Amino acid sequence: MYKRFLNEYGRQYWWPADTSFEVMIGAVMTQNTSWKNVVKAISRLKSCGKLSPVNVDKMTLDELSEIIRPCGYHRNKAQTIKNLVYFLKLYNYNLNQMKQLSISSLRKELLNIKGIGPETADSILLYAFEIPIFVVDSYTRRIFSRIGILAGTEKYSRIQKLFHSLPKSTHLYKEYHALIVKHAKERCKKKPVCSTCCINDLCRKLGVETPFEADEAKKSQL
Repeated sequence: MYKRFLNEYGRQYWWPADTSFEVMIGAVMTQNTSWKNVVKAISRLKSCGKLSPVNVDKMTLDELSEIIRPCGYHRNKAQTIKNLVYFLKLYNYNLNQMKQLSISSLRKELLNIKGIGPETADSILLYAFEIPIFVVDSYTRRIFSRIGILAGTEKYSRIQKLFHSLPKSTHLYKEYHALIVKHAKERCKKKPVCSTCCINDLCRKLGVETPFEADEAKKSQL
């Protein structure tokens, strides 16, 4: 599947960011919103010269919240970013110092930050810290439940373990995750475009609603 996605879409060169800190706050802001809204919020931070942990630390919560308003849930996300910056400050904003921790310890510390869950923590580890840990998102669940590899009800850790059976490679994990997102947006949408899908011959769930999709449909009705 990875090879087919790569042949279909080419390299994605993720994460689109200029600094590790930009990756981190982008990972926070992309929760429950589209990437284009995150880009708007980050652009606003850049335009006012505030895109650094030191400058974010100096801002009030209200100031930060207003600047990142385009990303949605801006008040909650501003608080999470503030919590993240406080954590970074404990290590003098030095990523190399933080990387001296074991992967499990660093991941645990990130998960202890209020507002950061497994997907956000792993995005930070993979794309900001260059640590080979696979990011599982809703697109991963959608695609792999449709083709029958997942039932659609597995825990995050179970799915991640499946991908960790691949060679441990930061580059591979980055590219595969990015390609999964690309495929989900181009072909394996909520209403899939199966006729031109590069893996439709592998799909066991063509036209059949999976448990994951059924759960997503219920959530959308709430």
